[in-house]
Amino acid sequence: MRVFVLGGAGYIGSVTAAELARAGHEVVVLDNLAKGHRAAVPEGTTFEQVDLSNREELAALFARHQPEGVIHFAASSLVGESMKDPGTYFRNNVVSTLNVLEAMVAHDVKRIVFSSTAATYGYPEEIPIPETAAKQPVNPYGESKLIVEQMLRWFDEIHGIRYAALRYFNAAGAWGEQGEDHDPETHLIPLILQVALGQRQSIGIFGTDYDTPDGTAIRDYVHVYDLAQAHILALQALDEGSRIYNLGNGRGFSVREVIEVAREVTGHPIPAVESPRRAGDPPILIASSAKIQQELGWQPRFPDLRDILTHAWEWHQAHPHGYKQPETT
Repeated sequence: MRVFVLGGAGYIGSVTAAELARAGHEVVVLDNLAKGHRAAVPEGTTFEQVDLSNREELAALFARHQPEGVIHFAASSLVGESMKDPGTYFRNNVVSTLNVLEAMVAHDVKRIVFSSTAATYGYPEEIPIPETAAKQPVNPYGESKLIVEQMLRWFDEIHGIRYAALRYFNAAGAWGEQGEDHDPETHLIPLILQVALGQRQSIGIFGTDYDTPDGTAIRDYVHVYDLAQAHILALQALDEGSRIYNLGNGRGFSVREVIEVAREVTGHPIPAVESPRRAGDPPILIASSAKIQQELGWQPRFPDLRDILTHAWEWHQAHPHGYKQPETT
């Protein structure tokens, strides 16, 4: 299949593009490089630098390449930033996706896999979170993704575009030449590994009095390779109709657990500084992946936290400056 991977120079998108190419698909990566990295675009793929807000350029790329399917990772994705600048999130995540959907209608493309988020659920009443849980986003980021899911439903009903929306929390780990490199970095695992690399003095623990076994917040971490495979499985399943799936590891890991395993993997003491809770951080967030396991046979290959951290550590050691080349004097 000829597949457009939107945001394919980013973290999950680049791994998915690489795995699609490895499986024999013809892959075209579309990215504006605002957050992605040209060096992350996998070999064996075609790269087009474009902003999804540019309807004319987007239409031209659809006409030129004639994709048979789309996997959509391109989005603004920082919760805190969305609370300060909601307009950017609705513009980048909603309006740009509308441009994509209208281009798909115009060029008769009938398949899209959308990288959604478990943030659509807000503060869940049930753990692990099922797909049927109430959708009550508590930030513009989650709201923007939920709006896109609603758009997808109507474009399916009216235009016959089959979609899969995949909701998950924390991608983690690395795979092959692709790893996690954000600016600014806000994710726990790369921040911990920056301490081990000597790039920061300590890691912060925000809240030690949660109602959890060790008092720190518990989160769901899914290996980026497993996420990529889920997107590919979902794309292939669209012949049988649209669907929505959660993606979860099957269990959660506390902040203290992640730090302790990182100490073991890296051999570094990784000092931790305890601070009060951050407003709006729930004690436990874990998404159930029972539905995609039952319907598509998806099973995480790397559910173990040690594997996730080992792969991330190997990549960060090989790329201590991420995708950027260190300055030479």
